[in-house]
Amino acid sequence: MTTAAPAATPVTATYIGTATVLLRIGELTVLTDPAFDAAPADYPAARPLHRTAGPALPAEALPPIDLVLLSHDQHADNLDRTGREVLARAGLVLTTPEAAARLGGRAEGLTPWQTRTVTAGATTVTVTATPARHGPAGTEQATGPVTGFVIETGRGAGEGQGGGAGPGGGPGDGAGPGEGQAEATAGSGPRPGSEPAPEPRTLYVSGDTVRHDALAEIGTRFTALDTAFLHFGDAHFPSTGDLAFSLSAAEGAAVARTLGARRVIPLHFDSWDHLAEDPARITAAFGADPELADRLRWLAPGKEETLD
Repeated sequence: MTTAAPAATPVTATYIGTATVLLRIGELTVLTDPAFDAAPADYPAARPLHRTAGPALPAEALPPIDLVLLSHDQHADNLDRTGREVLARAGLVLTTPEAAARLGGRAEGLTPWQTRTVTAGATTVTVTATPARHGPAGTEQATGPVTGFVIETGRGAGEGQGGGAGPGGGPGDGAGPGEGQAEATAGSGPRPGSEPAPEPRTLYVSGDTVRHDALAEIGTRFTALDTAFLHFGDAHFPSTGDLAFSLSAAEGAAVARTLGARRVIPLHFDSWDHLAEDPARITAAFGADPELADRLRWLAPGKEETLD
């Protein structure tokens, strides 16, 4: 008698606005880059930000959040005043080491390729920090550090695509200097011991980044990406002229080819003055490449959608 393979861990996504997405991965609830201030809103800085549209869901409508994946804390389109209140209620926040030091509380910093295991109920995921660069080479001091994330289900210690911890929780074969794995429990519940594990799922969240060479290693380390959430917008500011601080449509299509993800979901393309590229260009850039034309998926704001 043949036993049917267990279904993959169910994953849903709700697009809230800009880079904010609510993910439900089995029993784990994950939020990315929380920005929930009402619009219009202004944020004075060396490069001022102006929000033109508010979130599709208010912060008070959120369920309890087990995990926040925060690409960086220094810009209000990724973390605003209301978003900071959301962080304070979350079970765990993973971000850059610099942001974790500033935020304190439940924030933990990860360097590129470092991993953390997070459990809620019967769901366990492994989160790996990935490289990101928030502008052209040489602007890092002005923009500050940023991180992306890969989220894997169905991975045990020493297993999975990206390398990480070996037996006993120490660095595995895929780990380099400063890399390793630790475990964080966001919830508790029954853990089936005799049932076969569901098929693994692998998601990538780029964080605010431009295309650069280090992104190619993500596709090399993680060869079975199901969904890539890419931060577009081709961000520009009057004070920096032609310099771009997030992916353009053409850059995003090129990154998608490098990653090889089955599905690409655009984020970070609207609701702010500095996100100036028409989102229709994203559709056009993917439609122009036969390899990418059927991979692009737009999420309707405020609607929970299943990722197959």
